[in-house]
Amino acid sequence: MARRQQEKSQETQQELLSAALELFQERGFFGTTIADITEKAGYAKGSFYRHWQGKDEITLQLIEAKLASCRAARTQALARARNLSEALDAIWDFLESIMKDKSWARLFLEFTIHASCDEKLKASLAQSAFRLSDPVFAELVAPWTRPGVSGDKLGALNTCLFEGFLIHGVLGTGTLDKKDIRDAAKRLILALAEA
Repeated sequence: MARRQQEKSQETQQELLSAALELFQERGFFGTTIADITEKAGYAKGSFYRHWQGKDEITLQLIEAKLASCRAARTQALARARNLSEALDAIWDFLESIMKDKSWARLFLEFTIHASCDEKLKASLAQSAFRLSDPVFAELVAPWTRPGVSGDKLGALNTCLFEGFLIHGVLGTGTLDKKDIRDAAKRLILALAEA
């Protein structure tokens, strides 16, 4: 009996996650309420609150799952990299895979703005489970950087350029394309690594 309840609870959680993802992709983070999620999934609000304290928690879970699914390809590509240039290509392939779906980029940006107003949530979002943090970037490129080169600084520069690219893509300005930004980022990071 307990096993069946546990399976039903997991099924409910998955259905709520699916509904949240679909609504976030349709309406965005700000345009979706917990009531919308539970209504779409066909559950009462109490079912939602058995799994999450609020919309922030379910969003973090969705972002973490999305990034985890993209990291496997990054790990394989980094294992094949022979130099910093190839490592940067692997990292940008990973970052671009996240952005292929514009609704994901929009969700991530909306949630980042939302998190910026809440110190606890901001700290959670800064963890490597939810983004390519500077220390994670430093660890990823460490085999190809010389001593004295700050991998954290390289990571900070990469993140600034990528998140700018993310905003640029969501706004659809069309002034710069993906290759322009990626090439510029790569040149800057390689130059900083050599300085």
